[in-house]
Amino acid sequence: MTTVSTPERTSSVRLHENVTDEFVEQVRVDGYAVLANAISSAEVAEINAEAARLCRGELGHVEGDFQVDLDASDEEAMRRYLCIHMPHKVSPVMERALRAPRIVEALTRVIGPNVKAMQSMIFMKSEGKPGQAWHQDEFFIPTRDRSLTAAWIALDDATVENGCLWVLPGSHARGVIYPDREHNDERFDCTVEAYNFPYKDEDAVPVEIPAGAAIIFNGYLLHRSLPNTGKHGFRRALVNHYLSAESLLPWRPVPGQHVAKWDYRDIVMVAGEDPYAYKGYEDIARPHIRPDGEGGCDR
Repeated sequence: MTTVSTPERTSSVRLHENVTDEFVEQVRVDGYAVLANAISSAEVAEINAEAARLCRGELGHVEGDFQVDLDASDEEAMRRYLCIHMPHKVSPVMERALRAPRIVEALTRVIGPNVKAMQSMIFMKSEGKPGQAWHQDEFFIPTRDRSLTAAWIALDDATVENGCLWVLPGSHARGVIYPDREHNDERFDCTVEAYNFPYKDEDAVPVEIPAGAAIIFNGYLLHRSLPNTGKHGFRRALVNHYLSAESLLPWRPVPGQHVAKWDYRDIVMVAGEDPYAYKGYEDIARPHIRPDGEGGCDR
């Protein structure tokens, strides 16, 4: 067992060296587990360099309040944005990361042999940038079989100071989507927050992990992050979402389409077979910036 800590709060997070039965059992019981060295240091550097190219505008159009500045340094470009969704749409590097072998190994043990990806997000989170309030990923990305699973890949050492992920262990187990509301807490970005759940902030565990490690966690797990309060530097992370290929994906339904039949087909198969391959595949989502005012927070 490997542990990491910071002066602000000591945490003991197990980093599993391999995808063992114990790893899978922790995901089942706690809702999350950490895989050490999920990607190599060279892959971390390659993804960070690609993130800078994306933020400069070298990889093509990004929707939202985006500024193309090909002369900006890596740091200048990345400090402009907190998060860009769907980078795998324009970056072969990010697209390859969807299929990182050790992460796919974990997914096939946790989800099943047939796995598809449907979203990627690159977080830059420089000093002073906000976190995200308590939420469950299944609130945003519903699945038919509760199989939604995230791979949160640290691209810098993630610590309490720079805004690591915090989780409420076991909060996924009931399979309940908790109520949501808008908020005006400036510690967080403006997505809605979950509330009225039977846990306290004191129950939360900070998941401090080194660059290259990945948190594999269930879509019903309550989690949040706090601002990057460090004096300098980033807390970068690549976050990809997966589900069983057997599950229809009723995400972004089309008006008039029966919800029981709706199946979002802008996906990437990462393991096994697609039982719905006969439907074909679509190219729908485009890279876009997470808006600061999302969720009704006006500041």
